[in-house]
Amino acid sequence: MLLDIIPGDTLQKTELSVSAIDNFLDKIFDHAVTLGLKLIAAAIVFIIGRWVIKWLRKFIDRFLERRQIEATVKSFLDSLANITLQLILFLLIVNILGLSMTSFAAILAAVGLAVGMAMKDNLSNFAGGVMLLINKPFKLGDRIVAQGMDGAVQAIGILYTILLTGDNRTIYIPNGPLSTGTITNYSTQKERRIDITFTLGYGADVDEVKSILQSVIKNNPLVKNTPAPFIGVTMLNNGTIDVTIRVWVDSGDYASVNVDLNEKVYAAFRENSIYGPAVTSIKMIKD
Repeated sequence: MLLDIIPGDTLQKTELSVSAIDNFLDKIFDHAVTLGLKLIAAAIVFIIGRWVIKWLRKFIDRFLERRQIEATVKSFLDSLANITLQLILFLLIVNILGLSMTSFAAILAAVGLAVGMAMKDNLSNFAGGVMLLINKPFKLGDRIVAQGMDGAVQAIGILYTILLTGDNRTIYIPNGPLSTGTITNYSTQKERRIDITFTLGYGADVDEVKSILQSVIKNNPLVKNTPAPFIGVTMLNNGTIDVTIRVWVDSGDYASVNVDLNEKVYAAFRENSIYGPAVTSIKMIKD
């Protein structure tokens, strides 16, 4: 027999090697089966989780709609809920796969720190967006002046607020500076006051001027009678006087009434030979 001529110690070592290989293969098979089951479980949880997230987002949307929440706030809360639920699902799948949560959390914290340092301005804008949605200094369609920009609010995003200017330009304002800066909202009040000052020379007949202004104001149907329009001399300057009118109009009529009053007053003054002081220009010439 061939086995009879093989030394005993050699045969024993061969049997041990075969046994070690068998054990190694068994362990690989067991790990493969375990990993396969985990992958199957993770895939099932992923599919079910995606369906649950979709259902929850629809439920939240219907809930907010019943509460008549603004579209901008709804969009923001939907995005926030989606990110939160997706993160929970991701962590659940990581746990099912048996990955070390401690090591994973440390890696996630380091990545989060690096991303936070690189995106600190965006994080500030995100926080600003939250504050704008909570405080609500304006809403969609309002005309505001902020950060040196004047326009109607088109959208309030997570990072930027979009304005549309009167000459049809789209302006993106970061929410961070916007939430901490001064905001003038021209749309919160139903009525606005128009103040127009006319500078006239000394010697002008104030009573005649006031009568002309009163007639122009009375002939404009958009000017409100309450509060009553104001007409009076508001300043005595060096050689000139300032006559000011103050009238109230609906906020939506402000621009058109302002232009109309200026044009009608100019025409009436010209017709009655009332002019402002002559402007003298002196040019110094060096020899």
